[in-house]
This record gives sequence, structure tokens and C-alpha cells, in this order.
Amino acid sequence: MTSTDKKLSNWLIASDIDGTINDKARRLVKRNYDAIHRFIDEYDGNFTLASGRSPDSMRKHYKRLDIADGKAIVINGAGIYDFAKEEMVWSDPLNEHCIDIVRKTVQKFPFLAFQVISDKVVYLFRPTPSARILAINAQYPIKYFYSFEKIPKENWYKVIFTGLPPEMKMVSRFVESLSNTTENLMFSSDWSYEMVNEDTNKGKAVLKLAEMLGVDKEHTAAIGDYYNDYEMLKQVGLPACCGQAPAGMKKIAKLVTCHCNNGAVADLIEYIIQNR
Repeated sequence: MTSTDKKLSNWLIASDIDGTINDKARRLVKRNYDAIHRFIDEYDGNFTLASGRSPDSMRKHYKRLDIADGKAIVINGAGIYDFAKEEMVWSDPLNEHCIDIVRKTVQKFPFLAFQVISDKVVYLFRPTPSARILAINAQYPIKYFYSFEKIPKENWYKVIFTGLPPEMKMVSRFVESLSNTTENLMFSSDWSYEMVNEDTNKGKAVLKLAEMLGVDKEHTAAIGDYYNDYEMLKQVGLPACCGQAPAGMKKIAKLVTCHCNNGAVADLIEYIIQNR
């Protein structure tokens, strides 16, 4: 076998973080770390992380991989962030219709809080305790607002409405009544309801990164453990899921790996190497 035969520079692997590259205790599995470095250092492969996290929240997970290429999928696929350059190299911000939905929703529900995930800051409107917790978890600087019109309207990547579960059910019904299918709406918990652009998802961003790297779709792979990874798995050439993933995820996966605690990402990498 020649050195050229061994190269996998025409491959891109994207991995979810918690419950995938990390174990259930949110620790990076050493077997995954070793396999990633083999894939990159020995085979010239391309590897990225894909998460709903903001760049600042994701930084520690990227840094501990100790890999040179700094690009990662952030904010549910609303952006590709380059940690080497410390900037978004591609993004898909919310459109004007989405911003208008937020305006009408806070007018309808005068005690509703929400946060906007922007490129370098969280805009927090009506900072209730639950909204504060979510904003702190984003690990961005926080700017507080009590007037909707004073919030800067550029680079809104994601909006998260927060409130008590009964209120959030009413909010979701109202938002959906204003929807014209240009936005993607989802509950992320009983007390938080999210909005991104309709076609914004981790899968779209993975394919965009593949395009930037000159990688064909058939040589893209992704691995995740739950339904927030569903669109990413649907769009790549080789979808994989962890052994503990629900049945609906396993149905669309071409490869079901071991449990995340045992090195699920390593299973995927070894599969690609063996079948190259």
C-alpha cells in the first residue's frame, strides 16, 4: 500500500459532543481522542465538532482535542466558527420575518423573556431566572434589554423564548400561527422554545464545511446520539449513531456504533479506515 492509498483527505467527519465524543459524564473518551489523531495525523482526514453551543461555550471542547484545523459547527448549524481566526467564516442569521415574529410575540406576552444568540454576545430581554441560566450557559458576554426596539438587529443566529411550561405552550401556538415556514421552531426543554431559520441545521452546515474543504457529500460522515442530530445524519453520506441512541436514530444510520462510554467516534473512524 502506498502512502497515497492511505490518505483520507477527501473525508470529513462531524461529531456531536455530549453523549457522542464525550461519555455520559461529559468526559472526552481517550479511545476517541486517539482515533481522531490517527485519522488526522496518519490519514490526513478532516474532523469537526457540531453542536448547538455558541463558539465560546464550545471552545473548551475543541481545544482539548488538540487539532490544528479550527473550524467547528456552532449554534445548531447557524454558523461555522474558525477558532484559529476567532471569527465566523460562514453564517445563516435569522431573517426579517423571524425578527418580526419575536416582536409580535413579546407584545402578546408582556412577561415573556427571550435571548438572542448573536456572534459575540447574548442579548437578554427581560432577564428572568431561567433566561439568566440559559444565557450564562452560552458563555458569552450578556447585554440586558427591557425595550425590544433597542436590541441590535444584526446577526441574530438563534432566539430562545423562556418561561413556565404552561406559558411556553401558549407561546409556541402563537408563534406557529405567525409562521410562514421560513423558520425552524423547536422545544429544547419544557421551559425553552427555540427559533432558527427554516433550513438551518447542523447537516446543512456540515455540507457547507465540506464544500469549503473540497470534500464530496459521499465522503461526509456524522455521528450523534439523539434527535437533535437527526437532520445532520440525514444529510451526510455516512450517518452513524451511538449504541444508546433511540430507535428512530438507528433507522436512518448506516452504522450503529458502541455506547458513547466505550468510544463511539473511534468505531466510526475505524469503520472508514477499514472500508476506504
